[in-house]
Amino acid sequence: MCVSSDLAEFAGTVLYAGRCHHRVHGRIEVLGYQNRAVNLADGPNSMVLHVPASGVTRGNFLSAGRDGRVLTRMLEAVRPVAAAAGGAAAMDWTGGEVEVFEHDIYTVVLASDPTRIPRALEEVPPHKRPRLRPELFEFYADVFPGHTIVLCCFDNAELRQAKPLLLWYRPTDLDRLVLPALDSHTGDVPDLDAWVHPDHWLLFGTDEAGPDWGYPVDHGSTMRHELREFLPDRVVGAEFSYGRVPNGDFALSRDDLLRGDLSKVERVRPVSSPGPAS
Repeated sequence: MCVSSDLAEFAGTVLYAGRCHHRVHGRIEVLGYQNRAVNLADGPNSMVLHVPASGVTRGNFLSAGRDGRVLTRMLEAVRPVAAAAGGAAAMDWTGGEVEVFEHDIYTVVLASDPTRIPRALEEVPPHKRPRLRPELFEFYADVFPGHTIVLCCFDNAELRQAKPLLLWYRPTDLDRLVLPALDSHTGDVPDLDAWVHPDHWLLFGTDEAGPDWGYPVDHGSTMRHELREFLPDRVVGAEFSYGRVPNGDFALSRDDLLRGDLSKVERVRPVSSPGPAS
């Protein structure tokens, strides 16, 4: 599940949200995102993520280097238990509130005002430049105020080589963690009244819980220290791939995270739409 700017299929999505105290940045939240994507458009495509924070820049993106298994190792830590229970290289262009830069296989367009994204697309290399519908970004401006919008442009040849997308930010909601999971695979504005089929693993981390919380993660001996500082020693996780659910995001309160109680994960509608999904 994801929002794309043109026809696509997404499966096997892994979402991670974790809170930690970083020695430089202080109390932060880290978002991780990975999926299996099939581009059904005639040309380049892109996926759109709404990050629940403001002030996000290219400096908030974390490079996985050559390591494509950052989220996979977290998943391996929790999957047996769940089964038993059932560096960005910048381009030379910026535009005020919009940044365009290279990150892994993606050309990323980053904006606090999503209506400026279509105009910035001319700075995306032609072989990665998707067709965009302005109404999609008007939707994000109206429905997700105070968010940063991340447009990840890709071309078909490199799609299978994508590493996890990782970035950190200072959360605006200290009482809960929200993971972007809005669904629309056609380039159209997401239908907030739709029912969709989830295919997600949700992973959570925190350094505020006790030593017996969650399940230990083996990050391997070759991970760069700069990345390791953003990642948890222990995680909890659960698979969400049942039936149909209302379109929206996933959310978990900080208190339920500290209890490790993933039965309390909710589907939530955007802040500006009426109430929690149910």
